[in-house]
Amino acid sequence: MNTGERLEAVEARPLGVEPLELELCPELRFQTVRGFGGAFTEAGGWVLSRLPAERQEQILKGYFDPSAGLGYSLCRSHINSCDFCLDNYSCCEKPGDTTLSSFNLLRDEKWLLPFIEKALAVPGSAFELLVTPWSPPAWMKTNGNMNGGGKLKNEYREAWARFLARFIREYRRRGIPVSMASVQNEPEARQTWDSCLWTAEEEGEFVAGFLGPVLAQEGLGDVDLLIWEHNRDAMVRRAVQTIGFPGAARYIHGTAYHWYNGEDFENVSRVHGLFPEKHLYFTEGCIEHPPRIGGWNQGEHYAHQIINDMNNWCEGWIDWNLLLSVEGGPNHAGNFCDAPVMADVSTGEITYQSSFWYLGHFSRFVRPGSIKIGCSVCENITHASAGGPGVEATAFSSSGSDMVAIVLNRTEKPHDLRIRTAGETADVAIPERSISTFLVGKSGRRPVGNFS
Repeated sequence: MNTGERLEAVEARPLGVEPLELELCPELRFQTVRGFGGAFTEAGGWVLSRLPAERQEQILKGYFDPSAGLGYSLCRSHINSCDFCLDNYSCCEKPGDTTLSSFNLLRDEKWLLPFIEKALAVPGSAFELLVTPWSPPAWMKTNGNMNGGGKLKNEYREAWARFLARFIREYRRRGIPVSMASVQNEPEARQTWDSCLWTAEEEGEFVAGFLGPVLAQEGLGDVDLLIWEHNRDAMVRRAVQTIGFPGAARYIHGTAYHWYNGEDFENVSRVHGLFPEKHLYFTEGCIEHPPRIGGWNQGEHYAHQIINDMNNWCEGWIDWNLLLSVEGGPNHAGNFCDAPVMADVSTGEITYQSSFWYLGHFSRFVRPGSIKIGCSVCENITHASAGGPGVEATAFSSSGSDMVAIVLNRTEKPHDLRIRTAGETADVAIPERSISTFLVGKSGRRPVGNFS
């Protein structure tokens, strides 16, 4: 696997058979890209703290250095605990404390905040942060427990809205670039770990009557508020019902979604079609239990998901845990998963999974502000496959009229590829089971770059 340390020119060469064709259409312009990245969790911070200083620096530089690393620009973290924490905790544990007099970030200061702050300290690092709650404090909920679902009690809606505003304000005071917030992680999932159930109407009512007004009153109206934060399968219904709740739309920036229940990429476009003024972000996905150290399929799965999301109006794409132990944790619910970087805390050994390198094709070359442009992969009968994995692509205008095309080949054979734009062509090769990034310049027919 090429680690992406260099960008090499690919010369046009004679072709023995008609190639696949990738047509780039820069005149067709779609969404503006906000960024790519992953999630800071307490689990990741704990693992990082157990590693030697030089290993910590290597991981952080690998993710956040815009030249030598992946240049992550859009990240996520949790409000209160999530499953990837050592146990349940809240920033306000005192029962009935609606004034939030006991609010504190003592737990975050142990592992989570240092993780974020060290990432910000990487030279050249620049990222926005989305913050998401998995559960209110147990005393605010109908089941008296942060785990197992339950619901927010109506009498605590005002206090919970002010809690969320307080959290954002305290993080910003520390220099943490919180620019986005979600109402609730996976509001239709009664998980054995931190979770809280909301109907679409309840979410809309909370935004319209509590969270939106509180953020505005407390000088946090610039925080982009996202709804749903669950799978693509139900995102159309939820967007219609929540954004459509009286008074909610004015506060809602867009819809966030995950990948855990089927693909349903067309639903992302459907939400855009219904609410073209709103925004769409993929905010969580991972390869679930157990981790597969050294596997190739992880990277292919990530690229397939990203390409199809971006081809359906997604503006930002956030992976789940940045870092986990080789066991896939720690996780207080035993919900162990994979991550792009896995570390053995006993030996200090680090493993970069295929997903790390595949993600880099997007985060390194499709920078914030890039514009999604039209592209299509045309297969002739020689290369057409009877279903199953194939060749997929997406493309962007990166700066001026420069273009970036990312091509995923999940088939077991190499292909010749002819890249066509504005009447000019360039012929390249894409290996079997590979991902390639091609840079197409504004000066017409010039060598096309290959990053694979």
